[in-house]
Amino acid sequence: MDIKSNVVGWFELPVNDMDRAIKFYETVFGFELSRNTMGPLDMAWFPWVDNGQGAAGSLVHYPDFYKPTSNGSLIYFTAHSGDLSIELARVEKAGGQVIQEKKLITEDVGFMGLFIDTEGNRVAMHSRK
Repeated sequence: MDIKSNVVGWFELPVNDMDRAIKFYETVFGFELSRNTMGPLDMAWFPWVDNGQGAAGSLVHYPDFYKPTSNGSLIYFTAHSGDLSIELARVEKAGGQVIQEKKLITEDVGFMGLFIDTEGNRVAMHSRK
């Protein structure tokens, strides 16, 4: 099979309080999310680039189906500053908790850091430097 794109095409990150979660992610990453209602789903889409690398995704509030968790799947956000320590430094000021400071994965892969967002989700960041 010839893979033409990344395996992940979309992700949804559960939240309890959409306003609080939007403020957190906009503060940490420095970009705006686009809030949308799709039937019973309250969503805030992360910005995406058509034909870009990585996957697009959304915060989502719908308590019947989505529950934030600190021990489930782990989403890695790309630190667009190029150095995740910049975004990671904003986490606690925005109401989250850093649980793993910047750490080298390997020289060829780069660095990672972990945090708990305002909703209780464990989330990761990645950068090459």
